[in-house]
Amino acid sequence: MGRSVRGAPRSGSPDDGPPPDDGAQPDPAADPEAVARQICLKMLTAAPRTRAQLAAALARRRVPAEAAEAVLERFAEVQLIDDGMFARAWVESRHHGRGLARRALAAELRQRGVESDDIQAAVGGLDPEQEYATARALVERRLAGSRGLARPARFRRLMGVLARKGYPEALAYRVVREALEYESSEAEFDDLPEGEPGAGPDGESGW
Repeated sequence: MGRSVRGAPRSGSPDDGPPPDDGAQPDPAADPEAVARQICLKMLTAAPRTRAQLAAALARRRVPAEAAEAVLERFAEVQLIDDGMFARAWVESRHHGRGLARRALAAELRQRGVESDDIQAAVGGLDPEQEYATARALVERRLAGSRGLARPARFRRLMGVLARKGYPEALAYRVVREALEYESSEAEFDDLPEGEPGAGPDGESGW
C-alpha cells in the first residue's frame, strides 16, 4: 500500500490542489458501488486523499449517496482512507518540506475536509522547539538577501516571511529579533583585531 493514504503527501502531487475529475459519468447500468470503488482507487493511486475529498469526487460523478457512503465506510475499515493518519503525514511533510507552522497546516487540513479532532491531534504533535528551529532556519536563509535594507525594513520583511508560513506574531518577533541581534554580534566580533581579547602590542594581556 505504498501509494495509499498511508504515505506522506508528495510535493507537487495532485493532492496539492483539487482532485482530478475527467468529467465522465458512470454507466447507469453499472453497479454504483463498483463505480465508486474504481473512482476511489484511481484517486488513491495518484496520491493520498481524505474521506471528504473522495466523497466530493463521488458526488461530482453522480454516484448515489448510499453507494458512496458504503464504499467510503469499507475503505475506512481497511484503512485505505484514514484522516488521522493523513493529517499526521501532512503535518510532517509540509512542516519539514515547506516550513509551515501549525496555523497554516491546520488551515490546509481544514480545506481538505479533515475533522477538527484529527487536525488538533496532528498539529499538536509538532514539537514547539522544532517549530522554533524551523522558523529560525527560514529567517537565516533570508538574512543575506535583506542586508541592503534599513533595519526596520529588514525586520518587516523577515516578519512577513514567517507570517506567510503561519507563525504567530510573538514567535516571529522573537525569532527575527534574535537572528538580527546575532548577526550584529557576529559582525562586531569580525571587526576585532587578531589576537587574544585585551592583548597589548607585545602580546601581553591587558586584563
